[in-house]
Amino acid sequence: MRKSSRKQVVLKRVDAFKKGQTPLKKKGLPPGRTLESVENQLVGLAIDLAREQIEKGTASSQVITHFLKLGSSIARLETEKMQRENELLKAKTDALKSQKKTEDLYRKALSAMRSYTGSIPLSENDSGLDEIEDDSENF
Repeated sequence: MRKSSRKQVVLKRVDAFKKGQTPLKKKGLPPGRTLESVENQLVGLAIDLAREQIEKGTASSQVITHFLKLGSSIARLETEKMQRENELLKAKTDALKSQKKTEDLYRKALSAMRSYTGSIPLSENDSGLDEIEDDSENF
């Protein structure tokens, strides 16, 4: 870029700023590399724009209502509820993984015990847990 064209771009930005308009191009963060980072940058820009509009008194009723709802106690409770539900889902997922590991340990233990008694070890598909459940029904 030549010096004169760079100077023109800077002058355009200064003029736009003086008129209360947003600059043609903001220097700041580099473009996001992932979809999530791009989304976060866009949300940040939208919030900045909404703040400017509210401060200048040019915000639409939808923008004002949106931020009023965000600040309400009901919105905070809903957010907390969603966070708790996410924690519950993670706990259920962890419990299922743990159950699978436990079943694998039982399968290996039964196979080892059968090999000690001279029986044929369990195959990968046979858990041996069915026999235990059948035996427990007899008691």
